[in-house]
Amino acid sequence: METYALLLAATLQAGTVLGLAALGLLINEKAGVVNLGAEGMMLCAAIAGFATVVHTGSDVLGFAAGMLAGALMAAGFGALVVGLNTNPYATGLALSLLGSGLSAFVGVSYVQAKLPERSSHAVPWLSDLPWLGEALFKHHPMVYAVIGLTLFLTWWFEHSRPGLVLRAVGESPQSAHALGHPVRRIRMAAVIAGGALCGLAGAYLSVIYTPLWVEGMVAGKGWIALALTTFATWRAARVLWGAYLFGGVTMLQFHLQASGWEIPSQFLSMWPYLATILVLALISKNPAWIKANMPASLGKPFTPGS
Repeated sequence: METYALLLAATLQAGTVLGLAALGLLINEKAGVVNLGAEGMMLCAAIAGFATVVHTGSDVLGFAAGMLAGALMAAGFGALVVGLNTNPYATGLALSLLGSGLSAFVGVSYVQAKLPERSSHAVPWLSDLPWLGEALFKHHPMVYAVIGLTLFLTWWFEHSRPGLVLRAVGESPQSAHALGHPVRRIRMAAVIAGGALCGLAGAYLSVIYTPLWVEGMVAGKGWIALALTTFATWRAARVLWGAYLFGGVTMLQFHLQASGWEIPSQFLSMWPYLATILVLALISKNPAWIKANMPASLGKPFTPGS
């Protein structure tokens, strides 16, 4: 039972990284913008957050630095895609490549750096419960914050006026513009907010989840987060469940190795990505269902007066 508690705890922690990034990309796509640059934003945020904590000792400042790095990169992406109507797919790929190279260059001197010792984040009394304490109540506050963020976004998209306006921009920017809404500014704000969440995911990865810096440490998590928005049919709650599912698949490989399963480690490492491909292949068999849930203007440029 203790082994399963540890597996569940590891699943929640791994799912937090994916959940934060996927929720950021969900905000982008609800506004009609596809951003393929999550991997690059997360890498730059990871080194920004890690370096900040190394020099200041403050996790809060590290998270802020990661969010700022992600937001700045997203702002550059938005200026090109939203402002100049460049191809979002090519621009996103370029952003991902830029982030990979830039983070590797900046992070050379931080490969051997150590972070300060961390205090325990166990919830008083609840963390002492048998099984449940180990599984649910010994996590960093960010694990619980992503759950709260998911609940907030679920309500915000469905019941708040700004959330409904954002969805209207994603469904029909021409109609939203005709009603007087500044479509480009709304899309730009969504892109920056999404970038900040991707940055927070990257900072959490390097500061808390695996407290170190290694080149390319995001290791495809940005691409899995991108796939999660489609997997979840653009619903915030399903995004988080999907993040935990993929996080569990990732952690299962280590659990099986520790249990003595004689399976090549390379095959186990492929599991999260094979699961991503399988899920997307199954979903794509029903294009009508995807079209019914996908924002109608997703990936389409908007020019006022067109």
